Amino acid sequence: MAEAGRVLITFDVDGTLMQSLGENANLLHKRAFSYAFEEVFGIVGTIDAIKHHGSTDPLVLINTLEYYGISTDTATVRLPELKEKMLEYARTNADQVGEGLELLPGVKELLQALAERKNDVVVGLVTGNLEEIAWLKMEGLGIKSYFSVPNFGGFGSDHSDRGELVKLACSRAEAFYPGEFSLRVHVGDTPSDIRAAEYGGTLALGVCTGVFSRDDLLAASDGTAIILEDLKDSGIFFKACNIT
Repeated sequence: MAEAGRVLITFDVDGTLMQSLGENANLLHKRAFSYAFEEVFGIVGTIDAIKHHGSTDPLVLINTLEYYGISTDTATVRLPELKEKMLEYARTNADQVGEGLELLPGVKELLQALAERKNDVVVGLVTGNLEEIAWLKMEGLGIKSYFSVPNFGGFGSDHSDRGELVKLACSRAEAFYPGEFSLRVHVGDTPSDIRAAEYGGTLALGVCTGVFSRDDLLAASDGTAIILEDLKDSGIFFKACNIT
């Protein structure tokens, strides 16, 4: 039987657990996009041509290609090819995964503390990243072992809408870890994360570790979100998630 009072927590990835930095910011992921553009459409391009914070990989593919003159309909039809080309690049160049990325302060310590509570805390991901790329990042930065096993989540490879990803992650958690959850929490750094969390029926826990301010995150909420400055203090995080 499941432990009473269990808490389900899902984390966004970029801007929440880790940040991009330097000339090679998020190198593997960005190059995977560029590789897909060139392989499928012969376009030499970059996702830096558009604003994409808080988006999902499928939408980034479509919106960037639209910027370069490919219609939404055409890009959408070829999404399976585009995603497969991204994964092809990522698998071949997995040694690049840590380049231009670093864990945000307090993340490793928080995940370690949550992993020690595996009887009453279940931890997964909800991210716009394609699933394989998301877990490559976790492994490359040395934190994959802190997530609940079997690994689960909602990913850009599943759906283009973040709210649906939150719902999907919850469904998968319930399948892998049967029983009641007293609280479901999604942690993220963008207004899209806040809206997705609330749409998916979870507590939205925002962190001001990306490009958005506390006011930006609060404005996206229906009034129930909790906003933290960062993830440095595990005690504050545990209290917000009602973990005693």
